[in-house]
Amino acid sequence: MTRSRNGAAALVQTLASAGVKHIFTLSGNHIMPVFDACIDAGIDLIHVRHEGAAVHMADAWARLTGQVGVAMVTGGPGHANAVSALYTAAMAESPVLLLSGHAPNGQSGMGAFQEMRQADVAEPLTKWSATVASADRMAQDVGQALRIARSGRPGPVSLSLPTDALETACTAAADAPQSFEPIPQALDPDTAASLVRRLQAAKRPLILTGPAAMMGAALARARELESACGIPVIGMESPRGVADPALGAFAQMLARADCILLLGKRVDFTLKFGKAPAIAADCAFLQVDAEAGEFERTRRAVGPRLLECALADTPSALDALLRAGAAASGWHDAWTRDVRDAVAYRPPAWKTASSAMPERMHPVQALAPLQELLDSHPDSVFIADGGEIGQWAQACLRAPNRVINGVAGSIGAALPFALAARLARPDAPVVAVMGDGTFGFHTAEIDTAVRYKLPFVVVVGNDARWNAEYQIQLRDYGKDRLIGCELLPARYDAVTAAFGGFGRLVTDPAQVAPAIQAAHRSGLPACLNIMIEGLPAPSVSLPTANAANAANAAAGQP
Repeated sequence: MTRSRNGAAALVQTLASAGVKHIFTLSGNHIMPVFDACIDAGIDLIHVRHEGAAVHMADAWARLTGQVGVAMVTGGPGHANAVSALYTAAMAESPVLLLSGHAPNGQSGMGAFQEMRQADVAEPLTKWSATVASADRMAQDVGQALRIARSGRPGPVSLSLPTDALETACTAAADAPQSFEPIPQALDPDTAASLVRRLQAAKRPLILTGPAAMMGAALARARELESACGIPVIGMESPRGVADPALGAFAQMLARADCILLLGKRVDFTLKFGKAPAIAADCAFLQVDAEAGEFERTRRAVGPRLLECALADTPSALDALLRAGAAASGWHDAWTRDVRDAVAYRPPAWKTASSAMPERMHPVQALAPLQELLDSHPDSVFIADGGEIGQWAQACLRAPNRVINGVAGSIGAALPFALAARLARPDAPVVAVMGDGTFGFHTAEIDTAVRYKLPFVVVVGNDARWNAEYQIQLRDYGKDRLIGCELLPARYDAVTAAFGGFGRLVTDPAQVAPAIQAAHRSGLPACLNIMIEGLPAPSVSLPTANAANAANAAAGQP
């Protein structure tokens, strides 16, 4: 029996033409036509346990592959469940396409089943949010969404799919060919040369990049740019901003910079809005951004210290600056070395850190042994989520690929991130570190991982509390006014085993390394439930003598 080509077929054919291999989804009435069409399109459906998890998986997939990550949910409450995860993707500058089922266009405004103004709900969290008007518009709208997601500053888009647009036959047998590539915003070569000259003329210049330059090809180009022009290029994607423990003692170097190029990096809370003492009051700024509105934001923060700005997307700008930097002269070897040493610095006392609490350990004792597994493969993936434990993990661990909760500062995405990472890197170790609070958000995705045979190692730093909030209350209100932060020291390892994964409780530092090896060898989604002392996130700074020596060297003094 030959079936006519309908909107659902046009949708999946367009996605397949764009190279989409996976859709992260949770089933529902409105999207059953798409499920059916995927059978013939060669697109795998990864069906999950919560709509928000589907978006988080699409987010991690996008960050690790550079492709648009596609999530699909049903309409109404399914769409509402998914929308919150768009914020994390938006702040991470991650190209995600959220496809949501929708009440029929023909019943709009009549009180249809699960009718909702879905495009309006998603609009504040996306670059573009729309509802498909008909089956004949399906392919064009999907193509437009894919292009927008990757163009300029990357980010999520939302497209609602009315059931009549999915089920109705298309009038054409095939859709017109279209390009799915992002629309480039090139940086003029003369402007690139001018920016490099200004940086070279400074004594302590820095190039700061945003999240879009923290993964894949863009990250490699950023490292090449530092080598070509001899100026430190530092990526920033943490909600802790200048206090990001992953950047070591970088805050002390940032405070000494006299010229900063913002390359897709917003002047926001993560940079203390460009104000002293985080950044020197006389520091000059240059800016390249895909959005002209960012220049006005920067001017409001730093006024006339913004000396030059240019409109361009980050990948195009990296290429232009790399060419200009390769032709430039004037190096800052001592300054670059000092910045890199500051970023790499970790307190020597961490090597012998321990806890006095019985059957608990210091976060470093729980985390440091993971580095051997991450070092065992050239494409390993490290995921960090949660409050204080996430910061300890980012300070202690490194890997070729890193996915964190990002500037959004939201928690709960680590388990979905790990599933997507295993799909994106099928042969490499995937290690996720999270707090016990974080584990509770998407616990049931262990079931998804077992069903799809997606092994990874999850370390839960279990201090039986919402520790970030606990530390705020302790600091600001005192130990007698602690409230609403307590959790049970639950057996998250047993929960994982109940879903069919590998679980182990760890209370002794000597057990950590053997437990990691056993978890990895199991070939299952694995949870190590490690009991830790609930400490504040680390604050890393160079000892006074080291900082003074670095300052003198940067200033050309003995």
